[in-house]
Amino acid sequence: MNKELNDDIYFMRQALVEAQAAYDADEVPIGAVVVCGGVIVGRGHNLTEQLGDVTAHAEMQAITAAANTLGGKYLVDCTLYVTVEPCLMCAGAIGWSQLRRVVFGAPDVKRGYVCQTSRSPFHPKAVVVSGVLEEECSSLMRKFFCSKR
Repeated sequence: MNKELNDDIYFMRQALVEAQAAYDADEVPIGAVVVCGGVIVGRGHNLTEQLGDVTAHAEMQAITAAANTLGGKYLVDCTLYVTVEPCLMCAGAIGWSQLRRVVFGAPDVKRGYVCQTSRSPFHPKAVVVSGVLEEECSSLMRKFFCSKR
């Protein structure tokens, strides 16, 4: 395996730790981390129920934390790892923050940005990688929603 794939797996596992924290708090289990220079500079998981805020998605939490850590709103040298494909709202925030790389685990065929738009909402230079630890990411979501039915 190459170094980039090893890094992607490692950091996606860190996003899964955040997703598990959301699951444990009875939130939709999505987690995210922002990485810059091989270091996690922002973490987040869904907090929509706890905060009563529909915008409190994992990606938004991680982006805000990273911007605070780095002292600026643009995350041009950073990568976002998120367990589930971002929704259109989060994809817009990813674009505005100018993240250069987005790595997600599981697709979201109902609410993911891919099914919502034909044009990428990300920065033109952004690279998107999908399917990293897809089964683990999907499994946690299935487990959560099965427990709700």
